[in-house]
Amino acid sequence: MASNKQFQKTNRYAPVLSRRSVLKAGMATLAIPFMGASSAAYAQQEAWPNRAVRFVVPFSPGGAADTSARTVGQKVGEILGQSIIIENRTGGNAVVAALTVLQAPKDGYTLIWDAANQLTNPLLVKNLKFDYETAFQPITMAVRVPQVLAVRQDFPAQTLKEFVDYVKAHPNAVSCGTPPSGAMAHLALVHFQKLSGMQMIHTPYRGGADAGRDLMGGQIDSALITLSTARGALEMGKIRILGLTSLERSPAFPNIPTIAEQGYPGYDMDDWFGLFAAAGTPDAVVTRAQAAVAEAARDPALIAAIAPTAAVLVANTPQEFTAWLAQQRKLLAKLIQDANISIG
Repeated sequence: MASNKQFQKTNRYAPVLSRRSVLKAGMATLAIPFMGASSAAYAQQEAWPNRAVRFVVPFSPGGAADTSARTVGQKVGEILGQSIIIENRTGGNAVVAALTVLQAPKDGYTLIWDAANQLTNPLLVKNLKFDYETAFQPITMAVRVPQVLAVRQDFPAQTLKEFVDYVKAHPNAVSCGTPPSGAMAHLALVHFQKLSGMQMIHTPYRGGADAGRDLMGGQIDSALITLSTARGALEMGKIRILGLTSLERSPAFPNIPTIAEQGYPGYDMDDWFGLFAAAGTPDAVVTRAQAAVAEAARDPALIAAIAPTAAVLVANTPQEFTAWLAQQRKLLAKLIQDANISIG
């Protein structure tokens, strides 16, 4: 035990040290606003956005990704009080767009409107220079894009069960088109074949419109394409839809049953588009961006504008989106590996 003298000697200096600590802490605190880099970053974060924001889209103009980015982006820009500039950067199976965002300043002014290639590229693209999972910060899944299993008008099966039974009775004889190899439609087909025990001829296309055209023309027996792509042919009576890839029926076509409700519970293979920032983007920017998309998703005018595409507005939180991506990453990786899918 320390003596009283030792205690007094030790304690005698305590007030002096405390004052010094307080003075140092106070000086450090006072110095923060005058530290150029820190104060500039803080001010920029607080003011975001004070200029136009880029949504980099890895796909060509006019497609589902581009259309949804422009439709949602216009409303988001109104909410934020700044223009949303859509920049289409195609190439490299969406890697060119990803690098565009990763090489830009991590300030929230260059975001990517991306899709399932966030999950599949690590397995499909050789010599990838970055890790999608750690390089990007999920902001929100903006929209889900339901897909459908459709057949040519004269195909003998009238229901999904009849279709499965027919394909099983004719293994490797029934063709199914998807756009393109390794994308969500292809993976949705692989997953359905695995669950049902079917064996089909996969016919890849550059885009969904090409698959839909050949389906109408009878060049292929079936196709797994987006509902928006199939909509025109369906309304003209050129094709029939047997099932929807969503967990729930589409508000646009409530009479189309889901694949899940027809004997495959949990089947959930919609295409989707989400907003991502480069990792290291300030949390406040991510939060503000998600809030703007969520507010936009509640706007009646936007809901009406996006209805013709059959897309469904989601706008979940970064935490919800991240958790969903982790689950999907495991599922899609297994499908790719089991089916030995490659993109050449």
